[in-house]
Amino acid sequence: MPNIKSAKKRVLVIDKKTARNKAVKSEMKTEVKKFLAAVESGDKEAATAMYPHTCSIIDGAVTKGVIKKNTAANKKSGLAKKLNAMA
Repeated sequence: MPNIKSAKKRVLVIDKKTARNKAVKSEMKTEVKKFLAAVESGDKEAATAMYPHTCSIIDGAVTKGVIKKNTAANKKSGLAKKLNAMA
């Protein structure tokens, strides 16, 4: 544990940021898993309906600085490929 007041504050701030980032990333992973489950089950209507919401969650993670823009683009591209492969 740090002794200096500013270092103590940094520890508290980092803990808050870590918790927020973890929550955002967890939500993103959950949505991606739900989408992939719909794709695996072959339910094209459900997958098509879930795709925009999943992309929105991924974009939100970019806005909050949890993942980088290119990482999000790669994830969305992969999901789109899986959705289009169902046809």
